[in-house]
Amino acid sequence: GISLIQTAEGALNETHSILQRMRELAVQSASDTNTEKDRAELQKEVDQLAEELTRIANNTEFNTQNLINGGITNIKFHIGANKEQHIELAINAMDAHSLGVARSVKELTGEIATGSSIGSVTFANEVGQYVVDEADLTFKYEEVEAQKASVTIQGVTIEVNAAGADGNKYSVVFVDPGDADQELSVSLEENTLTVILAKGDSGITSTATEIVNKINNDDTLKTIFTASGTGSTSVNAAGPTSFSGGVDAGDVIEVSDGTNSKKIAITDKTATSFSTGDDADFGGITITLTEGKTLENLTDTTKEKFAISVTDVEAQAAQFDSEGNLISEAVAPAGIDISSQEAANEAITIINDAIETVSTERSKLGAYQNRLEHTINNLGTSAENLTAAESRIRDVDMAKEMMEFTKNNIISQAATAMLAQANMMPQLVLQLLQ
Repeated sequence: GISLIQTAEGALNETHSILQRMRELAVQSASDTNTEKDRAELQKEVDQLAEELTRIANNTEFNTQNLINGGITNIKFHIGANKEQHIELAINAMDAHSLGVARSVKELTGEIATGSSIGSVTFANEVGQYVVDEADLTFKYEEVEAQKASVTIQGVTIEVNAAGADGNKYSVVFVDPGDADQELSVSLEENTLTVILAKGDSGITSTATEIVNKINNDDTLKTIFTASGTGSTSVNAAGPTSFSGGVDAGDVIEVSDGTNSKKIAITDKTATSFSTGDDADFGGITITLTEGKTLENLTDTTKEKFAISVTDVEAQAAQFDSEGNLISEAVAPAGIDISSQEAANEAITIINDAIETVSTERSKLGAYQNRLEHTINNLGTSAENLTAAESRIRDVDMAKEMMEFTKNNIISQAATAMLAQANMMPQLVLQLLQ
């Protein structure tokens, strides 16, 4: 029993050390001297520590019995010679989830559509945390035609010349010059095309035709925009209107969660992976093809589809059936969140509580060990006295027997002496007669 307790307590000593390290990391992350990238690296260590906590809980055994996974709810140490002479011990679960320092994560799983020769899809990093509403995702790989973005304002259509146009987003705004006389002017600054309308005594004089000509005749602007539209009626001022630069012809992967979508242009068909980049809805997802396949394999007419599902991988303690048999081991997919100042600040208290829980459990185990040692001493005394009692019953009384032996010996010697003297009397008489 003492050996079993010492084994459990030794494991909890390491658990204690791991929690202390997690607390150090939480304290460090709670300071804003750390950048987001710094905290991401700290989080990686916390995740590994939580996984190790759970591994220790799952694997610490004594005589094939798991000790600190919650399976020992009523273990009995028989400490006497008779029925019901035992003490009972329960050891609480000490995995990361039970201690409150584990968290669940989202995991993407996926496959390519039936009939594909590509194989399966794996994921290069932990993903899913940015996915909107945990929706299932569909990745569709297809060819697209070149598309030019355009916008129409007051009968004037402004089109981006080059499809894609470096991925820029443009805004167009027509500006009322106010009270002062103003000639028509067009300028581009920070991707905003500003048209300041002409104004004379009769008000705004710029027409659609004049604005079109002004844009198309500007050497700088005509390399980016093409304007079209006719009309002699004066136009009105209009607020800013944004439009994107369109897409080049080629292959794209379109990511969709049913509500939001994002198109990813394929620039290298020999690549083995693609990423959604920093998109707010899909940021952080990198998909890597398996078996050395490349995106070039997907350029046939069938255009494979990736069906991606988002699932939660739950942190949980070990599960047991009604008879105490292990159903599933404890799981800690990630450690407590310290990825932000607020989260790290909260984590400090939670980890403190976990340390106190482990300390309480170790104290209890130490008390039971001391109790068993006292039991050993008591049992030793009982065994000694029981042996002495048996000896009194079974063994001879040596003092009494020695007294009897001595008495009998004296009597025997006296009898022998008397007999010897009695035998001498006739001899003496014969000597006198002679």
